[in-house]
Amino acid sequence: MWTAYGNSLFITIVGTVLALLLTSSTAYPLAKRTLPLKKLFMLIVLFTMIFSGGLIPTYLVMKDLHLINSLWAIIVLNLISAFNVIVMLSFIRTIPEELEESAMIDGANPIRIFFTIILPLCKPVLATLALWMAVSLWNNFFQSFIYLNDKAHMTLPVLLRQIIAGQVDAEAMGELNAASSDSVIAATIVVSLIPILMVYPFLQRFFVKGAMIGSVKG
Repeated sequence: MWTAYGNSLFITIVGTVLALLLTSSTAYPLAKRTLPLKKLFMLIVLFTMIFSGGLIPTYLVMKDLHLINSLWAIIVLNLISAFNVIVMLSFIRTIPEELEESAMIDGANPIRIFFTIILPLCKPVLATLALWMAVSLWNNFFQSFIYLNDKAHMTLPVLLRQIIAGQVDAEAMGELNAASSDSVIAATIVVSLIPILMVYPFLQRFFVKGAMIGSVKG
C-alpha cells in the first residue's frame, strides 16, 4: 500500500510542478499582442481541445519512448492542457503591460521578467491550476491502469480499485491482509483523501480569486 501511496505522491508533486511551469511558459508569450503568428499558435492550442491523439497512438508513442511501466508516463501525458493554458493566458492579460515596459527599461530580459514579475503576480491562478492538476493526477486511474502494469509502479487509485474488487493478494496487501475487507477499504479511502484535505485550506483563498478572474477575462 505504501509503495502505491509513494508513487501517487511522486506523480502528483512532480507532475503538478512541471505542468505549472510548462503551462505558464506557454501562456505568457501567447498573451503578447506582438507575438508573430499568434493566431496560428492559438489555433494549435485550441485544436488539441477538440481532437486528442487517441488511446492506441498514444500508447505506441509511450512504448517507443520506453515509458511503459514508468511513473514518468503519467507525468508526461499530463504536462499541459489547452484549457489550463487559456485560463493562465486570460489571467496574464489582466497584468498591466507598463510593469513589463518598466522592467525592460531597467534592463531586465523577458526570462527575468517572467520569473520575477509575471509569476509572482500570478499566484491566484497558479494556486487554482495547481489544485486542479494535483487532484487530477492524484485521482488518475485510467492512465495508471493502462501504462503501469506491475506492482512496483501501482498507484493508489489502482490499488483502491483492486481492494474494492477483492483482487489484491496477500503479498500486495502485506500486513493489511489480516484485516477485514471493509476495514481495509475504509482505511484506504481515508488515507487517499489526506493529501488533498491538507493542501486545500492553504490554497482556498487563491483558488476562489483565481477561478473568478480566469472566468471573466477573455
